[in-house]
Amino acid sequence: MDAISRLLKPRSVAIIGASADAAKTAGRPVSYLVKHGFAGDIYPVNPKVNRIGELTCYPDIASLPAVPDVGIVLLGAERAHLAVRDLAARGTAAAIVLASGYTETGEEGARRQQQLIEAAGSMRLLGPNTIGLVNLTDNIVLSATGALEMDHFPVGSIGVVSQSGGILGSLLSRAAARGIGLSKLISTSNEVDLELADFIDHLADDEATKVIALYVETVRNPEKFRIAALKAARAGKPVVAFKIGRSEAGAKAAVSHTGALAGADSMYDALFRQTGVIRAQTFADLLDIPAALSTGRVLRGNRVAILTSTGGAGTLVSDSLGVNGFETPAPDPQTAEALRALQTGDHAALDRNPIDVTLAGLQPDLLRGAIKTLLASPSYDALTIIIGSSSLAMPELMAGAIQDCLVLSDKPVIAYVSPHAPDVGALLTQRGVPAFAAAESCTAALAGMLQAGRWKPPAEPGASPVAVAVDDFAAGSLDEAQAKQLFARFGVPCARELVVHTPNEAEQAARELGGRTVLKILSGAITHKSDVGGVAVNLLPEQIAQRVVVMADEVERKAGVRPDRFVVQEMVGGGTELILGMYRDPLGTAILLGMGGITAELFKDTTMRLLPPSGGLSREQALEMARELKTWPLLDGFRGRPKADIDALVGTIVAFSNMAAQLGERLVEAEINPVFVLPQGQGVRAADGVVVLGDSRR
Repeated sequence: MDAISRLLKPRSVAIIGASADAAKTAGRPVSYLVKHGFAGDIYPVNPKVNRIGELTCYPDIASLPAVPDVGIVLLGAERAHLAVRDLAARGTAAAIVLASGYTETGEEGARRQQQLIEAAGSMRLLGPNTIGLVNLTDNIVLSATGALEMDHFPVGSIGVVSQSGGILGSLLSRAAARGIGLSKLISTSNEVDLELADFIDHLADDEATKVIALYVETVRNPEKFRIAALKAARAGKPVVAFKIGRSEAGAKAAVSHTGALAGADSMYDALFRQTGVIRAQTFADLLDIPAALSTGRVLRGNRVAILTSTGGAGTLVSDSLGVNGFETPAPDPQTAEALRALQTGDHAALDRNPIDVTLAGLQPDLLRGAIKTLLASPSYDALTIIIGSSSLAMPELMAGAIQDCLVLSDKPVIAYVSPHAPDVGALLTQRGVPAFAAAESCTAALAGMLQAGRWKPPAEPGASPVAVAVDDFAAGSLDEAQAKQLFARFGVPCARELVVHTPNEAEQAARELGGRTVLKILSGAITHKSDVGGVAVNLLPEQIAQRVVVMADEVERKAGVRPDRFVVQEMVGGGTELILGMYRDPLGTAILLGMGGITAELFKDTTMRLLPPSGGLSREQALEMARELKTWPLLDGFRGRPKADIDALVGTIVAFSNMAAQLGERLVEAEINPVFVLPQGQGVRAADGVVVLGDSRR
């Protein structure tokens, strides 16, 4: 049995600093272990007390009659390391340190935290600044949270890992009130040793856990998290994460548009998407989505039947589903006929959705028949049942009627409890029908199930591309021409262009390129050329010489620098403008794709992918990125528009990502904006570029 297994299921527990007063925080762990029926040995340690209840209290760790599997350290930050050192010396598998006052408090706290790590040696540590853990599966409570004052908690299949101790108690009490069964709850907090990824990895193998819920403040080891999350996903155990800090100013000041468009939260979106993690948009979702997923039912499509006996509530659910991309189609003729056969009279509205069976709230047999019919219907992938006020008189009968039908289909069945009736919602949830008190929660639950059902493991990386020689590029901000030379080496198609210095050279270049051209200043110092008048488009050869003089004057007036180098570029038209860039932060390096041009930051239609540990993106990933854009229809022949050259776009994304992968830390910033995606068969053209390189010796 490894250390994490012993931590979660110890045979013996020592509580260092235990108090005989159960009302105190230091008295709770012993009290809770006894109250909730811990079957192993309990060793309180306190030199001032001989007994705590029926238990012998020991003066120090050295006096313990046996080596404890786990030690709960209740001492303050100034002395906790001493207990950790003594536990490690005895051979304890893991220690839980509850004290605060470590890195969260500043430099002195960081020193104490390092002291704690050194004292632990090879012994595993949970915390510090943690509230502990609760193993409901095996009735083991290693925590001081006041939420454990409750006498009973529903045991289920949802494992919870939180980087906040207080949130652990909140989730435990909320789940209990709603009848949502949990398996394990772990507070990792400062994570000096054991962290989110360790417990995701463990719970992926835990037979009692079907779904893993995470409360995330930060991911300290992205690669370890990625491996653990993928392990859980491949084991068929969905991971749902609520990430706080979404309002942080994540986008950095940068010379490229990508730096403003990307940010920490977008990087977490990419990390979660690529590892199969379902992102909870609200704190409530962190219980709602796992509650639905824990049923084990798979949502294979977005068509939802709404069965109601109260019209208004049905409309609430229908509206919420519709806004979020679900369909609520009317029953097909066969289904409608089967429903009509269940009820006489003209009270029912059976040819539309929501399906209003007025008397269903009073007649469980009618409800049972309607549920069976809808679950058997080929028109629906899931069923939402509205529980109205008329059902409150006999909730057991109603819950039983719904439960009876679950064995007939593996389609998801959820309930919306319209009146304020938490007991009815808890009853339904415990009977295998996740119940929600808000229409939006129904939608979030179904959306989470749909995402889980559609997730596919990432494609295996292709062959590593041949390394490209780039040593001739100096550190610093490259000018546009140099940037595109770098892109071209990696296989990115660029627009034809010539570098010029004088008006006469510009005219000669324009005639050589033929047709209309674009004139731009060439400067490594001025990135956003349009802002200072450094771009002119659609110029004829006879216009361009004069335009060079005018442009130089305007740029000098606005930027204080007179340009002496220009680029004359072929005029690319008839395509869709996209932006392709790279962004790096502590989570890794990501490739960004979005609507491009000068409005890129205005519309912010973007998607991102983190690069794998080695190499660039696959063609499959690149195509997924393009399809995720709101503007994808523009590439796919929207309203008679010619279809774009998607194959060439995919190749360009892959080539750009290979560049980012090879250059690694040396590539500080890189962006193509715009990259023109031309009609099918005509390829793409990088029309502008930004590159900032670091020192190659780094």
